Amino acid sequence: MNRPAAARSAVPSLRQFRRIVVKVGSSLLVDRERGRLKHAWLAALAEDIGNLHGTGADVIVVSSGAIALGRTVLDMPKGVLKLEESQAAAAVGQIALARSWAEALGHQGITTGQILVTLGDTEERRRYLNARATLGRLMELRAVPVVNENDTVATSEIRYGDNDRLAARVATMAGADLLVLLSDIDGLYTAPPQSDPEATLIPVVPRITAKIEAMAGGAASELSRGGMRTKIEAAKIATAGGTHMVIADGRVKNPLGAIAGGARCTWFLTPSNPVAARKKWIAGALEPRGVLHLDAGAARAIRAGKSLLPAGVAKVEGEFDRGDAVVLRAPDGGELGRGLVAYDSRHAALIVGRSSRDIEGILGYAGRAEMVHRDDMALAAEG
Repeated sequence: MNRPAAARSAVPSLRQFRRIVVKVGSSLLVDRERGRLKHAWLAALAEDIGNLHGTGADVIVVSSGAIALGRTVLDMPKGVLKLEESQAAAAVGQIALARSWAEALGHQGITTGQILVTLGDTEERRRYLNARATLGRLMELRAVPVVNENDTVATSEIRYGDNDRLAARVATMAGADLLVLLSDIDGLYTAPPQSDPEATLIPVVPRITAKIEAMAGGAASELSRGGMRTKIEAAKIATAGGTHMVIADGRVKNPLGAIAGGARCTWFLTPSNPVAARKKWIAGALEPRGVLHLDAGAARAIRAGKSLLPAGVAKVEGEFDRGDAVVLRAPDGGELGRGLVAYDSRHAALIVGRSSRDIEGILGYAGRAEMVHRDDMALAAEG
């Protein structure tokens, strides 16, 4: 894909992206007065998703709405809910929400998979790898994952507090090249447009500066926990991970089609891409917990872009957990690169030098074929 260059501040085209995360807020999905799902709006959005899916793009949905739907079913009063009330509402609402997405996308011939996540699933590397693998497999099977924060178990201390930042974390975890935040505003303005008639829309943000951050306001509605401030925070997470982001008006029918047609919105550009940003994170931001010593064949293979298999590992050094960063060393001791290891040090030591076919017989479970997958590997520059 020819990615847009931040330096040109060009407005990208929706159809040029191969993996897209679409975030949908409660205020878009749920009628505030009745507390009911907006079925016609959801059907139109599902049509948009079906159009993108039909071009071969991968689509992930990050959806709010479980608490808003559940509190209606349980006839809870309006206003702020206690933590246990929110969790109870979510437990009921998640069923209705998942069913609604499955039915809407099913009319487009698309299978839906539900994924409930908490903060730890994107912050702790072992759980991050599990969630990332699940997302990847669903998309390989041409299903659309629908992700939501697991409000039934999240607490006030660990919850995201809004799905904008959750969507940004999911986008970087999944290697998405675009995050779409459908909102009740059509983009970032120079000032709050509700109070300043002179405020103007900013169509493209090549880089998030202190001035851009200062333009953010507060939360907009009772049903939505987010606001422009959290959207800017989401943009910082997304663009740092190599993902472009767009804020667009989701109140219109077929909102993704509107973006594709040139509707008013704000694009946040990144000079990187998901793969390069991830490799940079692995290479420089994580402290290695161990070392994998490779044989000559494995060293040649990973230099050629292959994953590291257990058969190519000669020795394991150090103590590490699954998902930790490890150093990959050539037979002469030189550092070949770093990667996120798929086994802890105890299990890794048991399968070194062995075929991937032998893993289940040795460990008693069918683990990953790769010790370090090429997508979880950053090679050192040769020279």
